[in-house]
Amino acid sequence: MSLVVFTGMVGMLLSPSSIHPILGVTALFCIAVGAGASGAINMWFDRDIDQKMDRTRGRPIPAGLISPGTALGIGVWLSFGSVTVMGLTTNWLAASLLAFTILFYVFVYTMWLKRRTPQNIVIGGAAGALPPVVGWAAVTGDVTVVPLMLFTIIFLWTPPHFWALAITRANEYKIAGVPMLPVVSGERATRRQIFLYSLPLVAISLGPVWIGYSGLLYGLAASVLGLVFVALAFSVLVSRSLGSCRRLFGYSILYLFLIFLF
Repeated sequence: MSLVVFTGMVGMLLSPSSIHPILGVTALFCIAVGAGASGAINMWFDRDIDQKMDRTRGRPIPAGLISPGTALGIGVWLSFGSVTVMGLTTNWLAASLLAFTILFYVFVYTMWLKRRTPQNIVIGGAAGALPPVVGWAAVTGDVTVVPLMLFTIIFLWTPPHFWALAITRANEYKIAGVPMLPVVSGERATRRQIFLYSLPLVAISLGPVWIGYSGLLYGLAASVLGLVFVALAFSVLVSRSLGSCRRLFGYSILYLFLIFLF
């Protein structure tokens, strides 16, 4: 959630146009509310499997803190509210992109892909990659190659980030009946995919330098951060320990934050 808001803010700050600070904060608020709304609907739909997994058992519905119907109501109304406020305060392109993000996460990832294919996190990762595009569009009213590059960075980052976690939770996903890659294809194949995804991730992270949008400082930072990412992904590939996966998962969060910070 923090990374969603942060990457959305970076998309706004990188745009060549300017926006009134109050409208900028409102746009970020809409992104945060939209992400929270889709998360609430996700928890409503996944309440049956959330109670089977240690990682999700403490969520509000399985913990008995809120009823499923109330959670769904919160999610639906906040979805409509965030999109409407975004459209009225910034522009309807940004609002449409925010609506698409919510709908994609809820219907494509949560309801369709998650329980049907091990590629769920690959395709579904598009939803988590859209906030910087939404932020850019909120300021400029258009979408260019720069926000699409930011989208691609997060899109390629999501599989190794989440699969590193999934390996450590493979037994829970198996019990819950979720076809995550480690459950369907095995741990070894997942470790290989993590490493393979890390290579284009690092390459596209240097894209802003290639197109002349970012300078030497970002290029050096992205190179160093990327080398560490690849090294940790290679450690995951050659090691059978869960510790290597935990290290990559933890670093991947820091990696994305620093890439967007630089």
